[in-house]
Amino acid sequence: MSNRRPFVGGNWKMNLDAKGAGALAEALIGAIRDDRVEVAVFPPFPYLHLVGQWLRESRSPIRLGAQDVYHEPNGAFTGEVSCAMLQDLGVAVVLTGHSERRHVLREADDLVNRKTRAALDAGLEVVLCIGETLEQRQAGQTDSINIAQLYYGLAGVPPEQMARVTIAYEPVWAIGTGKTATPGDAQDAHAAIRGALHRMYGPDIAQVVRIQYGGSVKPSNAAELFGQDDVDGGLIGGASLKAEDFAAIVKAAR
Repeated sequence: MSNRRPFVGGNWKMNLDAKGAGALAEALIGAIRDDRVEVAVFPPFPYLHLVGQWLRESRSPIRLGAQDVYHEPNGAFTGEVSCAMLQDLGVAVVLTGHSERRHVLREADDLVNRKTRAALDAGLEVVLCIGETLEQRQAGQTDSINIAQLYYGLAGVPPEQMARVTIAYEPVWAIGTGKTATPGDAQDAHAAIRGALHRMYGPDIAQVVRIQYGGSVKPSNAAELFGQDDVDGGLIGGASLKAEDFAAIVKAAR
């Protein structure tokens, strides 16, 4: 890993209840105190206030993130949540383009881009998620799909906002399946993504943007994955719901 500060995010997805979210937050606060790794958790919307309160009152270094956002500031958009609403709750970072938003809820690249730009314009940080399906990987399209999603997602994002952007490479075939890209596979994909950032924004920005790996990361494989030159931490799903496992993954990122 380079001198980029590692970033590990815990995406709780649509899991837990209020009691479970509070208990997990409390356990993580006790287990994660090292600020050498940037850590964020992404609870479901109903528990953002609860988890945020726990984090603030404990003065935890763990940051509060949201799993999604809508690109309009307000209006008749039933069920959606704006950037300002998230900021009211203390949210610092938001996910855009997560594979489940793309492939389950059918979000198109232009919507991902509008959400990304709206969040950055509002002053939030963004984790832009990209990644290929199994069919695309088998067809040899890994790099072309990732780079296309990167270009679409960052269209119109000026260089001065890239300090608040993290890219998360999520091989869709490895999310929740127990399958994991080999460290070499992950490094190859991340190097291609960094090369695309170089072409888009130049070498200086390309070298400071962090690229997380997301796809069945566990305590047993985290250190080897994070040890690759262009892997700057991880976006963790299932393992983030167990405080001991998530803390071990954060430790591996050091």
